[in-house]
Amino acid sequence: MKKQTKGIIFTIFFGGGLLFWATAASLPGMIPDNSTSVITTTGTPLDNYPDVQREQFCSSEDSARSNAFVKEYRIPTPCTQPLAITTDPEGNVWFTQANAGRVSKFVPSTETFTEYENPKWPAGTRSMMWGIDYSPDGNIWYTDEATDAVWKFSIMTEQYSRIDFPKVVDSLPQRLSVEGSNIIVNDFSGNKITFLDPAQSTVGMSHLSIPSPVENSVTGAFTVDSQRNVWYTNWIFQTGGVLAKLSQDKLEQSAAFQAGNTSAKVFDFVDIYAFPAGMTTPNGIAAADDDSIWISDTSSNFFFKFDPDTESFTKYLTSPPQISSYGNSSGLITSPVSRPYWGAFDNDGHFVFNEQTANRIGVFEPKTESLVEYVIPSNNPNWADCEGMDNCGLAQIFDFTIAGDKIWFTEWVENNIGVIDTSKPLFFDVQLDKKKISLKKGEQFQLTLTISPNENIRDVSIVSINTSHFSDLTIVHNAPESFNLDSNSPRSFDVTITASETALTDIHKVLLSAQTDELVVSQFVTVIVEP
Repeated sequence: MKKQTKGIIFTIFFGGGLLFWATAASLPGMIPDNSTSVITTTGTPLDNYPDVQREQFCSSEDSARSNAFVKEYRIPTPCTQPLAITTDPEGNVWFTQANAGRVSKFVPSTETFTEYENPKWPAGTRSMMWGIDYSPDGNIWYTDEATDAVWKFSIMTEQYSRIDFPKVVDSLPQRLSVEGSNIIVNDFSGNKITFLDPAQSTVGMSHLSIPSPVENSVTGAFTVDSQRNVWYTNWIFQTGGVLAKLSQDKLEQSAAFQAGNTSAKVFDFVDIYAFPAGMTTPNGIAAADDDSIWISDTSSNFFFKFDPDTESFTKYLTSPPQISSYGNSSGLITSPVSRPYWGAFDNDGHFVFNEQTANRIGVFEPKTESLVEYVIPSNNPNWADCEGMDNCGLAQIFDFTIAGDKIWFTEWVENNIGVIDTSKPLFFDVQLDKKKISLKKGEQFQLTLTISPNENIRDVSIVSINTSHFSDLTIVHNAPESFNLDSNSPRSFDVTITASETALTDIHKVLLSAQTDELVVSQFVTVIVEP
């Protein structure tokens, strides 16, 4: 049984002062300094934390867990804090161990780990290693914010090489991607995009840095579309910012690039687009096959689609976090949010994203506007309001990678990696008889939600959420608080959507969901509020 406790970070985390914990965790002062506390020496990465913090940062459980869709694996060495994750062409899973300064390999066919000791790593150092990628020449590249470096691990020789990241005063090399002959890295707090040339010279790795078009902002993650444009975000916390498109073609034709300069004027080859309402902390970003850009916002439940042709945004949202993720034993949490983090597309065109404070990974189908959210079984109660509650908390799922129909992910505070098998049939399917409706102010519309079970399922519930401001829309259904499903008997419920008398003219997305403690299946309804 999991220890019943209230996380010491609860007040900071849910109080709003740590809305982007995953980045702030690596900054001085964010992790409590208990240097005077007792440290029981073990000769493992546990020793980087005093005994009193080990359950919070190193794992609250003795073993990995699994459910119908997720299988977890416990890393042999304790307290390695797995973070960035990728795969190689052989199907091996590679991930950084942020509290040990190294990489590790997991072989799915044998379910075995190999942890590669890094003799160059400064003893006692812990880092946030956010970016990782495999290069075709057989190397694993990853970022390291603690020593401001990009590391290369040779799979063939099992040797590490450290390259100084071209830094400014407050650099934080974050995400990393091998793109052709370049390695692209966003410098989160250094406010730039950097192109690195892996070919070594006598003066180190050559580079070109593109400063941000927004002063005093941060530079978020990036993605590359089919036209070689690099898309990324610049934003100021809780203030706003821009989506930026950097043309690599224009960059390579620029005088700065031709002259080999290490910096360039940004407006020569960067277009910018102002954020829409509701986007304040956009971390994840991914380009779809049609070159639409998808962005996840870590201060909310929202994720967005940007259409480059119309230069317009569409706002979507996840289902509400389940109480198992946040607990609310104090009763202080009135509006829990899921905090979508990174994003990527699978081979079938699904937008995949991790929901940091919902302890889930979402898979969105853009064509049908349907969403499946997989609940991760492990959870650490020290990161939520879990006093007196079992099976409550967050595993801090800070990264994932996609390999076919498998989604591999890391659990930063539970010392596990895990995999979701998206090929497994869902417990049930959710259908709506209407996917788009128009309402005048004060009008309502009734639609039918049907759940078709694929097996017998207990304790199903219906939830709804929408993107409207204030109380523009009201959603009411006639389903009981909890019900069971018989595999031979679909169940249908009435859902009434009402536009208030004071509703603003707008286009909204309503998400209607059926959920269990392992799975949430949802459909979107587009609601147009007319003048």
